[in-house]
Amino acid sequence: MAEYIMNKKKKILNGLVYVLVFVLIFSSIVFAGRFKSFGKFMFGVEQKTFDIRQNIIKGTKTPNKDIVIIAIDDPSYEYVLDNFGSWPISRGFWAHLINSLEQVNPKFIVFDLLFTKRMTSNDMGDEKLIEAVKNNQNVYLSMNFDNYPYQIRKPPMLPQELQTKVKNSKIIEKSSVLNFSNCRKIMDELQAVTTKIGSINVTRDEDGITRYMSPVFYYNDGFYGNLSLLVGLDYLGLNDKELVINKNNELVLDNKHKIPLSPNGRAIINWYGEEQTFEHIGLWQVDRAIKNGDVKFLKEKFENKIIYIGTTVTALADIKSTPMSYVFPGVEIHANFLNNILDNNFIKHCKYGVDFLISVILSALVAFIIIKIDTVIFALTFCMLLIGLYLFATVFAMQYFNLWLGIVMPLSSVFLTLIGSYIVKYLLKSKDYEQTYKLAVTDGLTELYNHRYFQEQMIMNVGNVARYGGAFSLILIDIDFFKKFNDKYGHQSGDAVLRQVAQTIKKNIRQSDIPCRYGGEEMSIILPNTKKADATIAAKKIWSAVRERKFELADGNKTNVTISVGVASMPVDGENPQMLIEYADKCLYKAKQNGRDMVVDEI
Repeated sequence: MAEYIMNKKKKILNGLVYVLVFVLIFSSIVFAGRFKSFGKFMFGVEQKTFDIRQNIIKGTKTPNKDIVIIAIDDPSYEYVLDNFGSWPISRGFWAHLINSLEQVNPKFIVFDLLFTKRMTSNDMGDEKLIEAVKNNQNVYLSMNFDNYPYQIRKPPMLPQELQTKVKNSKIIEKSSVLNFSNCRKIMDELQAVTTKIGSINVTRDEDGITRYMSPVFYYNDGFYGNLSLLVGLDYLGLNDKELVINKNNELVLDNKHKIPLSPNGRAIINWYGEEQTFEHIGLWQVDRAIKNGDVKFLKEKFENKIIYIGTTVTALADIKSTPMSYVFPGVEIHANFLNNILDNNFIKHCKYGVDFLISVILSALVAFIIIKIDTVIFALTFCMLLIGLYLFATVFAMQYFNLWLGIVMPLSSVFLTLIGSYIVKYLLKSKDYEQTYKLAVTDGLTELYNHRYFQEQMIMNVGNVARYGGAFSLILIDIDFFKKFNDKYGHQSGDAVLRQVAQTIKKNIRQSDIPCRYGGEEMSIILPNTKKADATIAAKKIWSAVRERKFELADGNKTNVTISVGVASMPVDGENPQMLIEYADKCLYKAKQNGRDMVVDEI
């Protein structure tokens, strides 16, 4: 009897200990959640679980077959250079493309390209494009919002006709990621003949991945629709309807179509597949079909279709990272967004309270299992089975109900309960952010930092000099006659030389210097705490090293290449990134004008 009473008291005491551990775990989670950095970390891991689930279910969703993409892909880019000499192509080409496509009655023609300024050509291309857009009211054009300083570009006034009517819009007005102070609008003559103009802004999360799309933007006290939102509204016959954001933070298009918005006013994209979800038809194929009068091909591909026209080639820089791929064309993102609108297929993230309640229930079940089952291996087996069932439920919920159920908070609670209950040490391993970040900021061909990272570092170094004094310098490098080199030796040899020039640059700079691929065959180096004279010495060292090196081609042969170099320094040559880049670029231009193969540090 006494032993029975002792065992009873022991079980009660153990139960009280478990309850205490349970309470302490959730108190610590709630307390830790108040710290912004911890919350950001937890949400960062949660986003990775979203990426995994999206990749698991991607094969179960069918993309809309009426959405096709005319892609400026690698073959098309080479075709353009061979047949038209340079990029961008004359506006007359696009006018002819529009008029030719209209002959097969497409639903819409959507340009994921910016026609911002008139082109200096003699073929009346701008006028032809204006006329084509004016005569075909199913053509959609793009603009882009940004926060450029007004000293660089005066914020333009946009016509009221371009605005999207939005009711209950506080979530958009207060969102830091949806408010912009400047705009890259299309040229005035195009703007005068159409109101079918939408924004093509794409935002990234802190890890460089695009998971969200903003349906509406706020600029100059007005609301402006995303390009694909406007196309979707037109498709649904809702062009002039006032959109409403309801109490559930959903942008209501009609009774069936609603876009759930995150707390900062963005929509979570439900991805249909990898970087070629929709049918891609190369621009070169379309142009040849038009020239050959192949109406059958055009009708088969484009009749009654929504046609997106955009770049997919890496050289033109409209490549993003998404849960599906690190090299995802921007035009595919816009097509995915439109497909979500038409299918009413956006992901909805459950609220914090739902995740917290799930965490409590799962942790309580784990605690109950541990209390009732004395054998550790059996208890752990049941706990792992419970976790597996919940993970399956989160994939099921995303696949069939478009619900993003939290994983990080519930599983953290479960593991913390295990740790507290058994007083054993479990190490919670986070995802490899370093590799993700490296992929987000590194150019894949040259392994130098990419253009986005270059811009960030320029802003940072300008800020440091402005705040603390001192100097920093910028070197711009261009491989001489690189297009002729590609024509002579081929693009594979061109890529090989780009990589070797990048290697030469990295070998001849300091560890603190920041080498970047600026674009095409241009490269740049940011030299912190470096004055003009020292930067010029560094530039000449690199110039000499490239000049003296034998570069190996794709076929194994070797050749020489030369570079032209421009140098700029802060504060002597400029006070902001744009001024420094412009000064270095002018020096580079001067080097080219004076025969190339030299370093220039003064205009």
